[in-house]
Formats: sequence, C-alpha cells, structure tokens
Amino acid sequence: MRSQPSRVRRNARNGRGAPIKRSHPIAGPMKHPLLTAHLMLRRWREADREPFARMNADPLVMRYFLASLTRAESDALIDRIEARIQERGWGLYAAELRETGRFIGFIGLSSPGPNLPIYPCVEIGWRLDAEFWNQGLATEGAREVLRHADEELNVPEIVSFTAAINMPSRRVMEKIGLTRDVADDFDHPGIAEGHPLRRHVLYRKKAQKNVTAGRGTEHKS
Repeated sequence: MRSQPSRVRRNARNGRGAPIKRSHPIAGPMKHPLLTAHLMLRRWREADREPFARMNADPLVMRYFLASLTRAESDALIDRIEARIQERGWGLYAAELRETGRFIGFIGLSSPGPNLPIYPCVEIGWRLDAEFWNQGLATEGAREVLRHADEELNVPEIVSFTAAINMPSRRVMEKIGLTRDVADDFDHPGIAEGHPLRRHVLYRKKAQKNVTAGRGTEHKS
C-alpha cells in the first residue's frame, strides 16, 4: 500500500526569496482523532511501540515487504510517522479499537519519495495486526481517511500502490473506490529485477469535490 501522483502545492520562501514547491498539503497540527463505528485513528503513543514492533516482526504481516523490522527499525518508523504528522497535520494514524482501546496498526496518508515514477502524490495506506484481518476494519478506516483527505485536507487525488501479488490490499483499494489503469503499473526501483515483489500496481481516486465540480460544468455546457 504505497503510491503517488497529485498533491496540493503551496509556495514557501527560502532565504533568497525563491519559491519552494511543496508536494503535500499543510493542515497544521492534527486537531482531533478520526472516528468510525469501530475505530479511532489518532496520534501515536509510547504504548504503541511494543505491539507495533510485534506486528512488524510478524512474517505474515510483512509477507509483501522485503523484510520484517527489528525493534529499533520499528521504533524509528513511528518516530518518522509522528514527525510527519507534527509537521503537516496528517499522516499514517495509529488505529485503535474504540470498544477496547487496543492498538491494531495504522491507517492513513503518506507522501512517497521522489525515487518512484509516480512522484509527487498523496498515498493512502494501512497495516494491521493479522489478528484483525478479514473483519472489514482496513476498509472502514480507509473510507474515513478518504473523507478526511477530501473534506478537511482538500487533497485533489489519492493514490495507493502495492506489489501486484498483494491481492488482499488490492481488494481494499477497490472496495474504497480506487481504480487501476494498467498503464500506470510500474517496477519498483528499490526492488531487484526478477523479484516477485518488483512489479507494482497503482490505484487512484479523484477527490469527490473535483468530481462533483466537473459534473456541474458538464451540465452547464
């Protein structure tokens, strides 16, 4: 679940007064968690580190990644995610079951780097503990994140990508309304040629505001 193309661009200024193009929306600090029927999507806490590390060491959870993560690597990932949320006001949110308060993984938004052919973009992604698979939770949380991106962050397009063989994530992408154009598929530059994870598929979804505006223009013409 990684991806790329459109983003909201805003200009800042460097010391010389030249514009700096930003490839992601800036929303300020996250003001409140996102709530669904079963989930709270929120900022990360120290207590999330241990269960997240267990997830990232689980070969089943990480089977569509090149390797599992050590505890240090998992902690560093949390630190990077939290830094992005602090900087932008959005990111990959910790996912918690509302009924029990249990941490189960993450669902949210990220901005993949320029090494990928679909840069720049805002991507929706998720990673849940295997115990909570096949319960509709990734789909439920992702739908709320899409609403958040459209209505609160004004992101014009959301993308998601994954290894072509990762059918579980692809099904979630399709359930939440993202669509694939085969012409957008690509070979991940960070994965060796011939590796089964190298070929990636890309899914996209335009913001509902943009779709509605476009339809309105067509009716007027």
